[in-house]
Amino acid sequence: MAQVSWEKVIQKNMPSMVSIVISKSLENVEKEIPRELLPLFPFLNPKKQLEQMTDAHGMIKVGSGSGFIVSSKGIILTNKHVVADAKSDYTVVTNDNKKYKATILARDPIEDVAILKITGRSLPVIGLGDSDAIALGQPVLAIGTALGLFKNTVSSGIISGLSRSIAAAAAPNTPMQELRGLIQTDAAVNPGNSGGPLINAKGQVIGINTAIVFGAQNLSFAIPINAAKRDLSDLNKFGRIKRPLLGLRYVMVDENLQAKMKLPVDYGALVLGHSAKEPAIIPGSPAAKAGLKEKDIVLECNGEKVTKEKTIQDFLEEKGVGDYILLKVRRGSREFEKKALLAERK
Repeated sequence: MAQVSWEKVIQKNMPSMVSIVISKSLENVEKEIPRELLPLFPFLNPKKQLEQMTDAHGMIKVGSGSGFIVSSKGIILTNKHVVADAKSDYTVVTNDNKKYKATILARDPIEDVAILKITGRSLPVIGLGDSDAIALGQPVLAIGTALGLFKNTVSSGIISGLSRSIAAAAAPNTPMQELRGLIQTDAAVNPGNSGGPLINAKGQVIGINTAIVFGAQNLSFAIPINAAKRDLSDLNKFGRIKRPLLGLRYVMVDENLQAKMKLPVDYGALVLGHSAKEPAIIPGSPAAKAGLKEKDIVLECNGEKVTKEKTIQDFLEEKGVGDYILLKVRRGSREFEKKALLAERK
């Protein structure tokens, strides 16, 4: 493997890196302290301590993340989980220590991607690469504000895995969701680096750093940049991110689930609800209109087998709002096909 000299890449792209400061009002922070915990701290005065942490505008820093500028007009990419809290304010600090109030233009309903806007002009930008063209062993660089303290922390490594899937929560007190198609790297990524870029040897962003596995070393993940490029395109065309919705909940079938539930096949997606509030088929959705029912098994999408390696969501990634998807379904001992017109996910 040829040795990469990162010095020029870092010098060129560092000006387009940003830190994102997450703040809340003193009143909102006080409301979030569980009352049952207060008796555990008889010698502390939480209100006084919070007041000491409050800035001149009555705000308290509660977190931080990273991001990068992709348009000279102030468009910034970061992770959705960095800006997930609607009650927080977000301040962007550029590499020259200027501060800007951030406006959230869009949050991707599926991917861990968010698009922000600041009012700066002629801002330095970093170029976006093609995450479909990456390969195992390719050298990469990660940049971010590690632990929310160490601005412009740089680490290098290689692409050590492709198309990885992990379960992660976008924010505290939110359900776990599966993130698919991730880039795995051994470049060191720490809390606070979330939303920073994963950069190739050409100085182009190929991913957005999104997750680490606590307790593991050299194991980090990034959202492929092509997902964010699609979101930027949607925002430019429609003023919002448009993602297709089928409208069913499912678990993937394998040999273990087949044996456990005595299913007729060892592949496909078993349509199954989680609770009364999370039904198997969302009322009024394309799946409902196509006549799908709970305990159906979706065997194929557009003539291709549905497997743990390629789930229904993976097929939807290849489709747009208003496209049709052909489903091969098994219900009991009967197999049939249904065509669904994909709606827009809200």
